Amino acid sequence: MPHIPLPEGIPGIVGPMMFSPDTAKPMNELAEVLLRGPNSLSPGDREMIAVYVSSQNDCYFCHTVHGAVAAHHWGGNEQLVRDVKLDFAVAPISDKLKALLAIAGKVQQGGKQVAAEDVAHARQLGATDKEIHDTVLIAAAFCMYNRYVDGLATWAPDNAPEIYRASGKRLAEEGYVNSIPRPALSQKQNA
Repeated sequence: MPHIPLPEGIPGIVGPMMFSPDTAKPMNELAEVLLRGPNSLSPGDREMIAVYVSSQNDCYFCHTVHGAVAAHHWGGNEQLVRDVKLDFAVAPISDKLKALLAIAGKVQQGGKQVAAEDVAHARQLGATDKEIHDTVLIAAAFCMYNRYVDGLATWAPDNAPEIYRASGKRLAEEGYVNSIPRPALSQKQNA
């Protein structure tokens, strides 16, 4: 049960965003820029960073819904998402993405955990300064999103992969800004 009154039956971050549309707007705009904006990292790679951090934070809703978005970007490869969450070091992804996930994992533990050697290793594997910057910011932002979701004790459906697949497809194709939750119009407004 949520710690504050949230719209009933609305999962994860969507409930708090409907509760507070003023904060939902910039949060969705940030997600849009970080995960879908112009970048040399693919949207699938960036979603995978969000998935990994969310799984490390044990935020079920976020790692599941963003896992569905990542899988959509990776041609429906849900096994790849599971492999990254389980042990990205042996997952069939690029060495550069592995190095960026290592940085993201350290940010998840605490920003000061990232060492110069981690950044140098990512650069040796082809990561640009922009990609390193965005990895750190995605990881930091998803720590915030995860804590927002779990700190309010939001509800998330479990054993409902079709729901997450549909949400993942919609977010991958339409984006986050176009998905800003809005409270339903009242009957008075519809009259």
